[in-house]
Amino acid sequence: MNEKRALHLGLTPWLAPIGRNAAELVRQAERAEGWGYESFWLPENHFGEGAIPDPLMLLAAVAGATRTIRLATTSFLLPLRHPIQAAEQVAVLDQLSNGRVILGVGRGFQPAMFDAFNIPPKQKRARFEACLRQMCDAWVGASIGGAGDDPIMLSPLPVQRPHPPVWVAAFGPKALAQAGGLGLPYLASPMESRQTLEANYALHRQACAENGHNVPAEVPIMRTVFVSNDKREIERVRDLLERQAGETRRQASTAIARRVPDRVDDWALIGSPLQVGEGIAEYRETLGMTHLVATRLRISGFQDSALELSLRLLAELPR
Repeated sequence: MNEKRALHLGLTPWLAPIGRNAAELVRQAERAEGWGYESFWLPENHFGEGAIPDPLMLLAAVAGATRTIRLATTSFLLPLRHPIQAAEQVAVLDQLSNGRVILGVGRGFQPAMFDAFNIPPKQKRARFEACLRQMCDAWVGASIGGAGDDPIMLSPLPVQRPHPPVWVAAFGPKALAQAGGLGLPYLASPMESRQTLEANYALHRQACAENGHNVPAEVPIMRTVFVSNDKREIERVRDLLERQAGETRRQASTAIARRVPDRVDDWALIGSPLQVGEGIAEYRETLGMTHLVATRLRISGFQDSALELSLRLLAELPR
């Protein structure tokens, strides 16, 4: 397990739709920074309701209005991108934010998305790794073109050297093996139970060792979080999430449905400040969690004030 250190606390936007209103997105990031959160995270998804096809563009809006909070992606999808253009975009955001980018990268899993981008799904892991390798080379100033005495190099380079932190969002044994094979931190899914994460981290550590890498110090985990001093509100949230999880299991594909735990407390942190604090301590003890990313409570019609109070209470917990 990792040496004990202060918990890094991050969050995703808590109000939807995320990508439709820059002023609202900035407002949430400013509030999060004021409450003491250390990172602000956006996913990437395409074509559906509430799609976020370009999280870096949205984070650029946040960069100018904040000063300390780190700007992060949960799943910047590398197989869809040209590596040099992706390296440029990340470097520009790192410059705009004065070195505050955390790049969570992923492969994607939806066949329709790969079909739309004309990418054979079987190539996604190879494309992911090739893209990341070229991006890392470009970030350190290696030649990316030209010939002889006239090479072409990336400009601007990132503020962070050799490059912003890269974490791998992984879902399934092959993805975990790839993350460990690259020696990169594994960004744990909000959908899987703590018991599943224990097995996942064991696979990740094994892959690191087999490929000659030290196990990364960062252990970032995404969880649905709700904190309240109102017992009835806590039970209401737990009941609604139980129903939502059941509906997901009934409607999702078999592979995804199997990964949605039966009990909400297996994949979410819900309760009073004391209860949530104890849950966080358990994640730290059993998994070595160093970064907690609180994800949006996906319950329609829930009061904005209750969500904001929950996030303030979470930020006030001892770390």
